[in-house]
Amino acid sequence: MAAVQSLLKPVFALVGWTFAMEGWMYATRLPAMSQYKVKTDPNFSKEKLNNQIPPHVRWKADNYDHLHEAPTRFYAVALGLALYASTSPAALSTGFMATEANLAWGYVALRVAHSIVQASTNTIMVRFALFGASELTMLGLLLKGVSAVYAAQGVGSLI
Repeated sequence: MAAVQSLLKPVFALVGWTFAMEGWMYATRLPAMSQYKVKTDPNFSKEKLNNQIPPHVRWKADNYDHLHEAPTRFYAVALGLALYASTSPAALSTGFMATEANLAWGYVALRVAHSIVQASTNTIMVRFALFGASELTMLGLLLKGVSAVYAAQGVGSLI
């Protein structure tokens, strides 16, 4: 079960980070809405509401939104790998899914770094490099998952 835990820990870490970004968003956005006397009208578009506050305040909300987009694939793949690890006889061996767990932690670290850059300086090329690296890490995790599941056919896995 160590393999399952090693895959679930980064999942919970990224969910926790998303909550942290939500807190940072509200801690900056609510005071800014008061300070800049933001008019809230249900007929306003998101852009019209956002134009009433400075960009450095909006960056946190933009990142919070981003944490609900690309990481959805991460959650699916990491949970799929954890399910595979929980049903595979090989999961009892030491080091099973270690590479996958390292990739998952790498993905989380890159997403946290992306969040910090976007929410603080919003340097586009740095953000793009971090996003690109996280996408390559995600692709590696996906390929490891596909490989594990297809290699398991007929060798005692419950999947």
